[in-house]
Amino acid sequence: MGSITLKSVRKSFGEVEVIPDVDLEIEDGEFVVFVGPSGCGKSTLLRLIAGLEDVTSGQIVIDGQDMTQAAPARRGLAMVFQSYALYPHMSVRKNIAFPLKMSGMPAAEREKRVQHAAGILNLTDYLERRPGQLSGGQRQRVAIGRAIVREPSAFLFDEPLSNLDAALRVNMRVEISELHKKLATTMVYVTHDQVEAMTMADKIVVLRAGRVEQVGSPLDLYRAPANRFVAGFIGSPNMNFLEGQAAGAHGAHAIGVRPEHWQMSTTEGAFGGTVGVAEHLGSDTFLHVDLDDGSHVVARAAGEFPVHHGDRIHLTPQDGRVYRFDQQGLAI
Repeated sequence: MGSITLKSVRKSFGEVEVIPDVDLEIEDGEFVVFVGPSGCGKSTLLRLIAGLEDVTSGQIVIDGQDMTQAAPARRGLAMVFQSYALYPHMSVRKNIAFPLKMSGMPAAEREKRVQHAAGILNLTDYLERRPGQLSGGQRQRVAIGRAIVREPSAFLFDEPLSNLDAALRVNMRVEISELHKKLATTMVYVTHDQVEAMTMADKIVVLRAGRVEQVGSPLDLYRAPANRFVAGFIGSPNMNFLEGQAAGAHGAHAIGVRPEHWQMSTTEGAFGGTVGVAEHLGSDTFLHVDLDDGSHVVARAAGEFPVHHGDRIHLTPQDGRVYRFDQQGLAI
């Protein structure tokens, strides 16, 4: 089991309220990602679940039991931090086994669990090495192995990939997703990277200033954002927003069009503009376009789209692909 329920959870540091009021249901076996800009409270919320921070008010229920005041060790959760926090003088085997040794587990059972975790994480051949002899990705897998051997009801990940280079991030993203499928255990994952959120999550929780802006599957948030903040945060590159006459024509204070939802022409279209930077990425080209009304938008084209800096271009939103927002930023 690994269900987690937050009921009217609040957190203040002195006079500063960082989590105003959060209600959230995390179901057993789900991969839930907390995402939002830096300082939005996502790591604080994870630490409240783990018991590393005290709740100011509200309830945290884990597997049907009120754990609001329970010590971290009693919650049945395992946390993987941004820093690997490995003991440099210990072998991989001893690092993974350390929490079990501290709990007094017999040596034979410890070794059985270490071997099982090492097999899952492809670390069997590295058990006698020390952390200094491993790559960043391998060190992160050791940290995850130390969590696996505890056989928790849920794993909590606090930006575990932020110390890795771009290529390793992609690899580890896939490995953690595969690990979730193998273990079928609840995982709660914090990141500021919306690409990680979109590719890994069963359910995404978008946070801003400690408040939950929207909860849903990656495609739910992409297709039907509740407000302008979510619309601009989910999707890469970001959604384009237009105000003034362009928005008024659609009966809105502002409209949004994703870069991939423009139809492009060199002869005619709803919005005329001039191509600035063209980012050629092989399969795609991202065109930065200065529209005639002074707005700046990004359009995604095929990799071989024949335009260059300074060319005239015309953009038209695809049918049914215009998002409309009122003056408060709510979707309409």
